[in-house]
Amino acid sequence: MAVSHGARTGSRSRSPATGGETQVFRGDLEQTFRREYAAVVRVARRVLGSGREAEDVAQEVFIAFSRASVPADRARGWLLAAAAHTALNAVRADSRRARRESAAAVPEQLPDAADEVLARADRARVRAALGRLPQSQGLVLVLRHSGMTYQEVAAVLGMPASGVGTTLRRAEAAVRKELESDESPV
Repeated sequence: MAVSHGARTGSRSRSPATGGETQVFRGDLEQTFRREYAAVVRVARRVLGSGREAEDVAQEVFIAFSRASVPADRARGWLLAAAAHTALNAVRADSRRARRESAAAVPEQLPDAADEVLARADRARVRAALGRLPQSQGLVLVLRHSGMTYQEVAAVLGMPASGVGTTLRRAEAAVRKELESDESPV
């Protein structure tokens, strides 16, 4: 097997999982992991609201990164965008599963409305609304609210910086509208 050039140059390993094929791992994987892991988890946690699920997403992202031909100078942006993508996909999958389970479940009465229960319900509504956004809007919203500047978001997503603000406002308005429509009186 020929070793590819660029970011994929690294150590070789024979894996029983791949039938003994030699795999090439990025030489910068460990260093990049140590430097960017917390940021990847932070982005995923903003979307998912769960540290455990965010760590699962981070693991998926770094596995994908280990196989990707991403130049080292673009690793951070690639990782953060991949974290947002993967976390949004998890929210969408959870929403689909919840709809299926809800359709099959026997309706239950809710217990007394304690503040924590209401807060969890609000977070769940926001996550569900986020999961229904178009992919580009969801990514811009998550990345911007994860602390990235307009320029960083634009660079990661390959869009003009002037478009980030517009996309962000549209995403926020769509989430707000959906949340307001959910607040119909009981």
